[in-house]
Parts: sequence; C-alpha cells; structure tokens
Amino acid sequence: MDFIITLVNGLSLGGVYAMIALGYTMVYGIAKLLNFAHGDVIMVSGYAILVFLSFDPILAIICATLFCMLLGIAMERVAYRPLRGASPLAVLITAIGVSYLLQSLAQIIFGAADRYVIVADLGSITLGEVKIDVGTIITLGASLVIMMALSLFVKFTRTGRAMVAVSEDRDAARLMGININRIITITFAIGSALAALAGLFSLFRVPTIMPTYGAMPGIKAFVAAVIGGIGSIPGAMLGGILLGVVECICNSTPLAPYTIAIEFAILIVILLVKPTGILGKKRREKV
Repeated sequence: MDFIITLVNGLSLGGVYAMIALGYTMVYGIAKLLNFAHGDVIMVSGYAILVFLSFDPILAIICATLFCMLLGIAMERVAYRPLRGASPLAVLITAIGVSYLLQSLAQIIFGAADRYVIVADLGSITLGEVKIDVGTIITLGASLVIMMALSLFVKFTRTGRAMVAVSEDRDAARLMGININRIITITFAIGSALAALAGLFSLFRVPTIMPTYGAMPGIKAFVAAVIGGIGSIPGAMLGGILLGVVECICNSTPLAPYTIAIEFAILIVILLVKPTGILGKKRREKV
C-alpha cells in the first residue's frame, strides 16, 4: 500500500515537472534558447496567488495565470527578442540575469522570509486501504488533461502547426508567411501559463513560497526536458514523469539524502547512452 501511495505521489510530482519542462522544451524547440528564468515564473505565480487569494481562490488562480502569461510575453519582447541574432552565450547570460532580477524583485517586495499560501484545504480520500490527498489527485488529473490538450493543440490547430514549422525550419516557415515573432510570443505565453499552473500545484504539496522557490523545480524540470529529449513535447512529459517517480521512490527509502544526486546521475547516464535524450532526434544543422 505504501508503494501505491509513493507511486501516485511520484506521478503527481512528475506531472508538475512535466508542465515546467514543457515550457523549457517548447521555447528551446521554437526559439532555440534556454530560458533559465522559466523556473522563476513558478515563484511569481505563487506570489500572485498570495496577493489575490484574499479575494477568491479561483480568481487568484486565473489572475496568477494571466499575470505569468504577460510576464512571459514581456520577457520575450524586452530581454530575448533584441538578442535574436546574438550568440547563444549572450542569450544564456541574459536569461540568468532575468532570473536573478525576478528573485531580487520578489525579495524587495515580499521579503526573504517564507510565506504560507494555503490555496484550499482539500483534505484526503480513502480508496480501500490507501489514503491519498485530494490535491495529489487533482494535480495528477489536471496535468494529464493539460498535457493531452497541449498535444492536440500542437497537432491540430493552425497555430500549433505553425509552431512545428518554425521549430523545423525557421527560414522556410518565414517564406511560407508565418509570423515568427508572433509564434515565439505565443510559445512564451503558453510556457509561462504552464509554469503558473505548476506553481499552483506545487503549493498543494508544499504551501510555502520564497524568492528562490522556483529555482530547484526549474532545474529539475530542465533535467527532465533533457532526459526526455529537449525540443520534444512527448519527451518532456516522459522525462517529468520519470523524474517525479524516481524522486518520490528515493525519498521513501534510506536513499533520501542522495535523491538529487541520483536524479542528476540518471541524466548523465542517459546522455552517455543517448545524447539526444530518450525521445530526442538528431537534427542536421544548415551550414
């Protein structure tokens, strides 16, 4: 029974990592940049929920998601679009700078101390002899629905197919009349919305927020995206679920102090065996 609870918790946590990893992998696949400030959008979501929670929990969730989407659009327009033709190192340094800027602003506005954010007291349910938190079930169900909806959006909508075209060949997509800037902006907005929802579901697990709240989940989600295959949406899902399950299993054993080391060891092993990730594909670079 304990293993079932651990597995459900792992799938739920993996769903959160997958949502964050999807933002990483979509932005990399389309804009070809690693937005290391993406994890801090989770932190911004938590503080936005804290601000609006006094009005109504549903309103707080909606406002936090919209605010994070606008934040993602602003980051793309102000920080990344001017560097569209710059070297990858310049973009990487800018992303790190944006990350520290968001953390510093959060510390100035809300302070460095932990803040408790109780979105809702959902309680728990008993299935046979297994007692599971309702928040865990909601997180697992919502993550599956969101990931399926995103897959359908990319596969069957005009904008989704344009995203695929831009990720495959930006120049050819531009010649076909696709607005590259618009597609990249939409990608940042979707990725930031996913990070906002991941922030909400993270609060179901640990109801505290701090300026560095999104740093470690962001790094782990990036690891999940690389494990699954950076640039691959199914890969991000698979990597997130795998990492969440491994983390919860390790935390339930004497290996708990070495959980993070084990997660990064898995990353190293997979990259040694398959450098493109589990579902990643080799791409030919045009010279």
